[in-house]
Amino acid sequence: MGKAVLFDAEACIGCRACELACKEKHGLPMFDLTKQLDALPAETTTNAGTYTKPPELSAYTFLKVGFHEGRDAIGPLTVYSMRKCMHCEHPGCAAACPVGALQKTSEGPVVYDDNKCIGCRYCMIGCPFGIPTYQWDKPVPFIRKCTFCSDWLSEGKEPACVQACAKRTGSLTLGEREEQLAKARKIIADSPDKYVNHIYGEKEAGGTSWLFLSSFSLPFEKWGLPTFGSTDPVAVNVDRAMVAIPPVLIGVAAVMAGVYWVIQRREKIRQENTAKKEVTK
Repeated sequence: MGKAVLFDAEACIGCRACELACKEKHGLPMFDLTKQLDALPAETTTNAGTYTKPPELSAYTFLKVGFHEGRDAIGPLTVYSMRKCMHCEHPGCAAACPVGALQKTSEGPVVYDDNKCIGCRYCMIGCPFGIPTYQWDKPVPFIRKCTFCSDWLSEGKEPACVQACAKRTGSLTLGEREEQLAKARKIIADSPDKYVNHIYGEKEAGGTSWLFLSSFSLPFEKWGLPTFGSTDPVAVNVDRAMVAIPPVLIGVAAVMAGVYWVIQRREKIRQENTAKKEVTK
């Protein structure tokens, strides 16, 4: 089943260390750098009286902590949520991609290959959570989203966000998916008055590798997360995806796919010829 991260909203204090660690790990802009011509496109990360800056996930913000007002038996309180790539067990983005630029790995992450992407953006249509974003500001744009720090994960390290959180509250934890589900069930059972009696991601869209627990005062629908009527993987509606993409882009995508096939074929032939020469030596 691979690895999974459990987010405990009741334990989160909204420090946003996870956001900053993510940006640091991936070289994403943290400050207002718009006056520096050689800087990456900037998005404000500092808190200006709200936890909604930047307002949405983007090509330069892979993880977002949400700020919400709630109430418990004592009175008003602040509660937090999280939005990011869910790394689905059966990812709709990968199913929609015609060239295999997105793949689910056995360790858990859904990874993206720049070299294969043809820019069709079918993945943006196929994702049930609306996560993949596009580099609209780039002359040669790519899709961007959370990577689950797959490079670190393959080395036995925790993702950057989990590492940062471990030094503060431990509201983000990494483990085997089944073990994380068992842990989440126990947390809910031990404090039923504190938590929504549901593990978001256990069955949504066929299951995900990021699992969420929410404070009792903040139902999941207030997170902005979609509600699914079935626990089965979300079927990718190819016809809907085709209609959603401008016809000219479909033509460009087809041409690029053909070019990519020719390049790959030539490379394969080159490798075969090289292998034959080495055998004859």
